[in-house]
Amino acid sequence: MTDRKPPGVSFESFVDRQIRQAAERGEFEELPGFGKPLASLDAPYDELWWIKGKLHGEGFAVLPPALALRKEAEDAREAVRAARTERQVREILTEVNDKIRAALRRPPQGPPLNLTEFDVEAVLAEWREERDGRDRP
Repeated sequence: MTDRKPPGVSFESFVDRQIRQAAERGEFEELPGFGKPLASLDAPYDELWWIKGKLHGEGFAVLPPALALRKEAEDAREAVRAARTERQVREILTEVNDKIRAALRRPPQGPPLNLTEFDVEAVLAEWREERDGRDRP
């Protein structure tokens, strides 16, 4: 779409022609989401839809830092349940423990943190028990 509209041609017919030519070349066939309904089609109109979409796309959290860390700790528990090896469990817990430790040293803004570091060995023992229970018939 780098062509400029020639003088004397109506804007509408110029654009329609470019769209038609692009469709004939198949440029619209491999687009992400092709053939799927728009996700927000039935949602009520929100004036800030594009800002929210941009923030979500950039990975910005809507929650205050303390609540976001609490959520991350909950997600870590779920990830531990789904982990296949002890090494994965240790990596998950070490990563979230580092973040909790940093937050305890320097409390984030927002509500109280109300978190303590995970006891890696205790969580591993629980994980082993749960895994052994799943393996038995």
